[in-house]
Amino acid sequence: MCVSNSSLQWLIDPFSRAEFFQDYWEKRPLVVKRNQPTYFGSLVSLDEVDRVLTTLDLRYPNVSLKNADRSVTAADYVQDDDSLDVAKVYQLFSEGATIVLSYLDNIVPPLTLFCRSLEREFSFPFQTNVYVTPAGAKGFKTHYDTHDVFVLQVAGSKQWTLYGTPVELPLTAQSFDSTVHERGEPTLEFELQAGDLAYIPRGVVHDARSGDAVSLHVTVGVLTYTWLDLLLEWVADAALNDSAFRKSLPPGFAAPEFDRTQARAILQSLLQRLSTKSDYEVVLERFADEFLAACPPVLTGQMAQLSRLDELTVNSMVKARRGVVYRLQADHTSTVIDCYGRRITFPAYAGEAVRFALSQSEFVVHQLPGDWDDESKLVLVRRLIREGLLVALPAGDGRVA
Repeated sequence: MCVSNSSLQWLIDPFSRAEFFQDYWEKRPLVVKRNQPTYFGSLVSLDEVDRVLTTLDLRYPNVSLKNADRSVTAADYVQDDDSLDVAKVYQLFSEGATIVLSYLDNIVPPLTLFCRSLEREFSFPFQTNVYVTPAGAKGFKTHYDTHDVFVLQVAGSKQWTLYGTPVELPLTAQSFDSTVHERGEPTLEFELQAGDLAYIPRGVVHDARSGDAVSLHVTVGVLTYTWLDLLLEWVADAALNDSAFRKSLPPGFAAPEFDRTQARAILQSLLQRLSTKSDYEVVLERFADEFLAACPPVLTGQMAQLSRLDELTVNSMVKARRGVVYRLQADHTSTVIDCYGRRITFPAYAGEAVRFALSQSEFVVHQLPGDWDDESKLVLVRRLIREGLLVALPAGDGRVA
């Protein structure tokens, strides 16, 4: 089976997607041992991290240093304008500090495409943080995260220890506090070597220390929308449209003699009104719109695509652009694609051809289905290329980029 190296299946192989969502997602950790050191090498490397640090003028806090064994403050390596003293960064790294590069998917194209592809599968925003840890060091003290993470070991190794779950599926505001949350006893210990993966649900307490060589790993964070998010939006939407939700609580409700029976009945009535008079699908659609609008385009090579549009023929090979997160809807009046924060509209009769074009790894222009002449097929394909949804392959190149 050919699996894209940007897909969930590739990430968790040999476990299946069905097995992951049924047995592990938001339930328990998953560790995948592969004995394939170069498995994640296409995403990022130590050389790429070095290039980013030394040439791109990244600023604090997008680059930070962490050391669980000794105090490191921003003043130790950040200048007055938030720029980095890169020489000091490397010095502190040599003394045991972990270099943290946050949101590197905004900078490194393979990580960008990786996140967009996973977002298309999950309908959640993804982000990547990259961690470079010197040998035998520990960047972070024991803690839990408030978002689910996939840990991709790219180089070196790390020894991980997982503990208890003091807060199951914590909200963003329920951050780990060592004075409040007990870490619990160790529940799982494992070593990730290059090519290995771990999935850790939010709320699972953990820590990690690198092995006898420099460790590079990518933490892929899943920024989920929760049922609470939906419920809060649903109630707010109902309150804007139904005055019953805007009425005051009963006068005197805080008095000791207040009879709460009537208040309970009113609350039950409001819940009934919510379920029968307010359409949750409108709210769910709003979340979908927000998600789609937040997915930035991946338009690498678009300048060359536009410059070669006139060379396109019905015998040209084209393919759907990887990493495009979109929603296609069609009715008797139009075919609509929502992506890149905008709405692209086609005539209704184009629906079959558009759906075909966006679902194919590659195809020849004349293969577009429907009652189209050659010139009409070229017009449609050129439009899809201009919109950043298709790419044309060079003549004689049938490879999938």
